[in-house]
Amino acid sequence: MKFVKLISIGVIAGLAVTANFDIAHAKQEKHGKHQEERTVGQLTFIGEQRFSNDTVYNETLVGGLSGIDYDSKTHKWIMISDDRSDKSPARYYTAKLKYDTDGFSSVKITGVTEFKQPDGTNYPNKTDYAANNKGIVPDFESIRFDPMSKSVWYTSEGDRNLAFNPFIRQASLQGKYLSAFRIPEAFKFVPSNTGEIQQGFRNNLALEGSSFSPDGKYYFTSMESSLYQDGDVSTVLSGSYSRITKYNRNGNILAEYAYPVDAIPAEPGPGKNADNGVSEMLAVNDHQFLILERSGVQATDGSYSNYIRIYEADIDQATNVKDLDSLTAGQFTPVSKRLVLNLNSLGLAKLDNIEGIAWGHKLKNGHDSLVLVSDNNFNASQVTQLLAFDVSPAGK
Repeated sequence: MKFVKLISIGVIAGLAVTANFDIAHAKQEKHGKHQEERTVGQLTFIGEQRFSNDTVYNETLVGGLSGIDYDSKTHKWIMISDDRSDKSPARYYTAKLKYDTDGFSSVKITGVTEFKQPDGTNYPNKTDYAANNKGIVPDFESIRFDPMSKSVWYTSEGDRNLAFNPFIRQASLQGKYLSAFRIPEAFKFVPSNTGEIQQGFRNNLALEGSSFSPDGKYYFTSMESSLYQDGDVSTVLSGSYSRITKYNRNGNILAEYAYPVDAIPAEPGPGKNADNGVSEMLAVNDHQFLILERSGVQATDGSYSNYIRIYEADIDQATNVKDLDSLTAGQFTPVSKRLVLNLNSLGLAKLDNIEGIAWGHKLKNGHDSLVLVSDNNFNASQVTQLLAFDVSPAGK
């Protein structure tokens, strides 16, 4: 069954981790030679589209869209769902988006693909895992087309309660498992007894972002928040550090960089929750990135407000902290960043939980375009929105 309803509003364990690449060096050079370097100046809002929360495609509920990407060769968009195989098997959607400088007119789901585990089975949900203790319960957050092969790469945040580490995996366009990259040892879950210092990733604050360099030679990931050993998470009074990791095509970890996450931009209600972290990254070139910082602040009545900013980050002068066990000593140069856009300044009727960012097609004025997507958490009080932007080059 296909039914799409739109609202238009203006511990990898026992697995091989060598990447499945069979790309000639000459092809890499070709990509680099003809790649015009992109720059980012001003972002101009084009328009918005939404999926209603009851949107169904091929008997799957469309929601939890936590990552997005675009293939300029096929003109296909992909969006990954962070459904933990509860409503339907872990999956990604393909879509067509229609927008240009004069507006954002439509978005249409065109396909859905289930991700497979290395043994060819679907990823289990928590109930299935508890029953047979097989596989890994997914928590997918980011997805990218591989610029050099007909495949996709995706990340999962892991689950400390289930002793699952975050992971990075490659899949065919049909969802078949192809290979994986290892994550840094410092990111991994380390069981601790009462009173011992916790190590590794924080639950639900792990591999939130990923991006290939435009020439495809490097793959980058970003943690949503700080590792336990790297200090506290952001508060209203102070910021924190998350780690950006750089891989080469063979899956070797070349470097890690400390990205400074802002303090929480608003005070929550008494006894209520608030956070701020990196929800996605997108390479501009091989050393600059657009970074999404997403903050959710709970009011006294329990409702949430989202504060979303896009920064341009530069690792060029940052210290490689790969061999630092902790960032608490502060003996390093962090990633530099500049604010590109505060989305709260757009005056949208609702700004939701933006988690995905991707380059789109060239606009008729010759500018790059950018598309963002929100994760509605399958929550009736939230929305799935897509926002399109015109990206003028720096200096114009």
